[in-house]
Amino acid sequence: MVTAVERPAAALSAGTVPGLLAAAVAAHPGAPAVRDRHGSWTYAELDAQSRAFGSWLAREGVCRGDRVLLRAGNTREFVAALFGTLRIGAVCVPVNPAMKRFHLSSVTADSDPALVVARDEDVPLFGELTDRPVHGLTRVWGEVAGLLGAPAADQEVAPDDLGLLIYTSGSTSAPKAVAGPHAAILFATRAIDEVLRYRADDVVLVAIPLSFDYGLYQVFLSVLAGAQVTLTEPEGHLRLLSTLHDHGATVVPVVPSLAEMLLRLASRDRREPPPVRLFTNTGAALNAPVIEALRRTFPHARVAPMFGITECKRVTVLEPDGDLAKPGSLGPALPGTQVLILDEEGRALPAGETGEIAVRGPHVMAGYWGAPEITAQRFRTDPVTGEVTLHTGDYGHLDADGHLYFQGRRDDMFKRRGTRMSVLEIESAALDIEGVEAAAAVPPGEGHDLTLYAVTALAPDEVVAGLTDRLEAEKVPAECRVLAALPLTPNGKTDRQALRHRTAVQEPEQPPE
Repeated sequence: MVTAVERPAAALSAGTVPGLLAAAVAAHPGAPAVRDRHGSWTYAELDAQSRAFGSWLAREGVCRGDRVLLRAGNTREFVAALFGTLRIGAVCVPVNPAMKRFHLSSVTADSDPALVVARDEDVPLFGELTDRPVHGLTRVWGEVAGLLGAPAADQEVAPDDLGLLIYTSGSTSAPKAVAGPHAAILFATRAIDEVLRYRADDVVLVAIPLSFDYGLYQVFLSVLAGAQVTLTEPEGHLRLLSTLHDHGATVVPVVPSLAEMLLRLASRDRREPPPVRLFTNTGAALNAPVIEALRRTFPHARVAPMFGITECKRVTVLEPDGDLAKPGSLGPALPGTQVLILDEEGRALPAGETGEIAVRGPHVMAGYWGAPEITAQRFRTDPVTGEVTLHTGDYGHLDADGHLYFQGRRDDMFKRRGTRMSVLEIESAALDIEGVEAAAAVPPGEGHDLTLYAVTALAPDEVVAGLTDRLEAEKVPAECRVLAALPLTPNGKTDRQALRHRTAVQEPEQPPE
C-alpha cells in the first residue's frame, strides 16, 4: 500500500498532467472548473476532490503504474478521479458507459486493472468480468468526502510515465489500448491550444463521451486555459440547445450527429442564439451544408475542422474558419510536428499525390498496450535516427502549403471497374444533392456491389440519378437504400461495420417515417 505523504500542489511536475491542474489552481483557484447536472466545482475544489480520490486509491492499495478502470460517464466525479489517479502515478483507463459486455470483457481483461470504479448499476456486470475489486461510484464518493483535507498520497510522476490507456472503438476488431505518456499528452494539448486558443472566460460544452479522446482532451485544454467544462450525458442531448443558453457555452466540440441535433433544435427555437464563438470538429467530418448551417444559425461562431487519431491525438488543426479559404482542408500539421504522405514503399510523396498519412512528433503515443507486434507495424522506428513514424492507415494528400485533405481509410478505398476511388468522394457527391441529409457508402464485397445509404425524403432512384450527374459511371453506386438515420457508434461516428453487415445480409430498406 502506498503511504500517504503531505505534498504541496506546486510539487507536482509541470511536465505531467497533474502539473497542468496544479498550475490552473495556482492561477484560478476560485474560478469554475467543471459542471455537471448535479452542480459545479471551482479549480480549488476540483483539486481537493482529486487529491482525496488519490488518497482513497492509495488506501485501497493502488500503486504507481497500476491501472484504474473508470466507467463514470460525463460527470464531475470522473474528472476528479482522472486527476486523482494520475497524481499518484497510476494509469487511468476511461471506459464508455455505452460499451457492451462483449467488448467490455476484453477491455477489462486486457487492461488488468488494480480496481474498477463504475456507476452503481454497472457493479454487478464488472463483478462477473473480473476478480479485482469493483466499487460503485456513490459509495466511493461518500468515502472520498471523508478524505477531503487528509494528507495527500501524491507520488513523483515522470513525464515518460504512462498516464492513459484509451481503448479504440473496436469497430473493426477487438478494442486495443493506445498507451499515452504524460509528456505526449501535454505536448498534444499545448500544440492544439496554440491553434485554437481556448480562453479563461470560455465555457466548453462537452457532450462527447469523456472516454473518447476528443471529449477527454477538452478537459485538458480547458484546464490549460483556466476555462470551465460543462458536461452533459446522452439523456440530456434533447436539451442541448437549452444547455448552451443556460450556461453561456462559448466552445462546442461536435461530431456530425451532435451538430445536426443542435441545428434541428435551433430550427424550432425563437430565442437569440447562444454566445458560441467556436465549433470544433473531428472524429467524423462535417459536410459543407452542416458547416454553412452552423455559421448561419450561430452567427458569432467560427468552425475549426481537425483530423486526429487516438495514436497521436491530433494530426492537423485548421485555424477557425480556414475552410472558407481552403474548402476541404483539415489544416496543417500541429506546431512542432510533421505530416507525411507515403507511397506503398514508405517513400514520401510530393504535394498533390495521394498516399498513406504518416505522422512524426512528440505527440506520437507510446504504442499499443501489451501488443508489441501491432505496435511495430504502426509505430515504425528509424534504425538510424531512432525517430518514430506513425503509419495511420488513413489516406489523403497535402497541398503546396502543407494542408491535409483526407480521402479515407485503407478499407474505404477500393477499385471498381478498374478505377480507384474512395467512399468519401461518393458520400460528398451524395450530400451535394438537395434533400440528402446524410450518406454513407459501402464498397463492393462478396455478393454485393457498391451501395449507398442515404437519409433523405427522396426516392432511391432520384439519389442515383443525382449521383449520375455528379460522378463518373464507375463511381455511381449500383443501389441506394434510404434509412431514417444512419447507425452510429457510441462516439457518434457512422457505424460502418453495421452498414457492411446490413449490406452483406441484404437487409431491407427502412424508409423515413
